[in-house]
Amino acid sequence: MELFSPGWLSALLAIVLIDLVLAGDNAIVIALAARNLPTHLRKRAIVWGTVGAVAVRTLMTIGVVWLLKLPGLMLAGGLGLVWIAYKLLVDQHNDRVAHPHVSTFWGAMKTIVVADALMGVDNVLGIAGAAHGSIDLVVIGLLISVPIVVWGSTIVLRAVERLPILTYAGAGVLAYTAAHMIISEPLLDAVFDPSFASRLVTYSVLVAGVLGAGWWTAHRGSAPSSAA
Repeated sequence: MELFSPGWLSALLAIVLIDLVLAGDNAIVIALAARNLPTHLRKRAIVWGTVGAVAVRTLMTIGVVWLLKLPGLMLAGGLGLVWIAYKLLVDQHNDRVAHPHVSTFWGAMKTIVVADALMGVDNVLGIAGAAHGSIDLVVIGLLISVPIVVWGSTIVLRAVERLPILTYAGAGVLAYTAAHMIISEPLLDAVFDPSFASRLVTYSVLVAGVLGAGWWTAHRGSAPSSAA
């Protein structure tokens, strides 16, 4: 497509809208990963985590033709996201313990980039389709969404600080996203396509499982200290 032509501009608008619709998940992951950092490192982690996540997502989008040939990609990404949702939830209750995974700058960065890469598979496919093979559209569209994701992450982080229970809501959103990715796996079409019940059970089990396991692990860990 010719640069700045009507077709190019409409495709760019579609890409930006796809990014913004899915920016909520990104904001939640970035905010939850940064929440245990010292105050002076939080903004840095949000900005650089977003930059790293966008860079990874850009590379994934450029390689989307190759990604489409990988069987089980959505399933693997969904299962990985389930674990990240669980870890982010459990780490909420470990604030008093020096936990290197979330209390260091690079630990937070790793969580942000890996989680975004796992969540970004379906987003990448949508963007690649809207771009019609135009790499400049992919890059520009992603760059436009960066300030919005950073702003959203800052707001979520402030809300979580005031209402820690929102961490459970965030973990639930990530678990729901993981379930959606698993259900969207082409290898499992025979299981999920003909049956609404199987899709409903998958959503329910994963969301309830992540929240329940996180709550149980946190309270099991705090029980000995309470008894002492």
